[in-house]
Amino acid sequence: MTQLLRTHLYDEHVKLGAKIVPFAGWDMPVQYTSVKDEVLAVRNNIGVFDVSHMGEFFIEGKDAEAFADYLVTNDILSAPNGKAIYSPLCREDGTVVDDLIVYKLAPGRVMICVNASNIEKDFNWMKSKHSGFDCSFTNLSNVFSLLALQGPKAFDTLKPLVNELPELEYYSVFETKIGQHPVILARTGYTGEDGFEIFGTHQTIKDLWQKLIAAGVTPCGLAARDVLRLEVCYPLYGHELNDEVNPFDAGLSWTVKLNKTKFIGKDVLQNKPSKYKLIKLQLDKGIPREGYPVLNSKNEIVGQVTSGTMSVVTNKGICLARIQIDKAPADEVFSIDIRTKAYPAQLIKKPFVTGGHK
Repeated sequence: MTQLLRTHLYDEHVKLGAKIVPFAGWDMPVQYTSVKDEVLAVRNNIGVFDVSHMGEFFIEGKDAEAFADYLVTNDILSAPNGKAIYSPLCREDGTVVDDLIVYKLAPGRVMICVNASNIEKDFNWMKSKHSGFDCSFTNLSNVFSLLALQGPKAFDTLKPLVNELPELEYYSVFETKIGQHPVILARTGYTGEDGFEIFGTHQTIKDLWQKLIAAGVTPCGLAARDVLRLEVCYPLYGHELNDEVNPFDAGLSWTVKLNKTKFIGKDVLQNKPSKYKLIKLQLDKGIPREGYPVLNSKNEIVGQVTSGTMSVVTNKGICLARIQIDKAPADEVFSIDIRTKAYPAQLIKKPFVTGGHK
């Protein structure tokens, strides 16, 4: 049996009484008190997540931005330095290898943060495309720990703990220090709320975690993180995104910049119609779960749930679902098959919860 990895904060989680579960090859905290308490802490106040299992790659040199721009579908070259850019990473056939964030730290210096389960896959894929670009490409995932500080009080809580923290725009990145220790701060997160993702050495992040907990910040686990991201309809690799779908199938057409000169998958994506449509459904009764069939008004299967849960904020069952476009019902009437019983589901056009990010 493969030994699960542990972040450098593992002992801190155990001390706080976290329930630990296997996730993407890691022992990770799924919850501390209750999922409801942790979700509401982030929506109304402040919470902190250990996301040190995520991967960090660095591109440095003359062609750093050009290489990053070629790898992903979104536009890296036109973004100013100090910006973070969300994007799918695609194959030549347009299918999604992963979704990630590209950070333009400085001229000739780019960081890419990838999902924990895909670190090796992503690095090998990108490395195979590195030829012809004048830049280095390194995997420094083992060097960094990462905290996600999320909630309306994130800025005010973080500001006195770091040497400098300007009023960053949403999806901006800034390099500063905690004492003598360099950190990378991005005004990003996966909850829909304001907040920061803080990259630093293992000891720096451990010290910061302890200061945040001492300051009364609520520690939050993966279960709350999943509810939070689903309430604001953020996709998750392995659910809304996978090796079989393209960005259009996952509702990410806004990330595909076909006016770029060249990127991996462009030739196919510019001529490829979507086969699927990602929709948002809400239930007054029943909790939708991944894999449950989505039905039309004639009880015919037209798709399936990709992510589902009970929303803490709305107190209703919510889900994202992938339906086949050629089977999409004109009357937009849906239900979800939960243990052989069809539960009516309302089609929602906007996110279930409006986050408070800047």
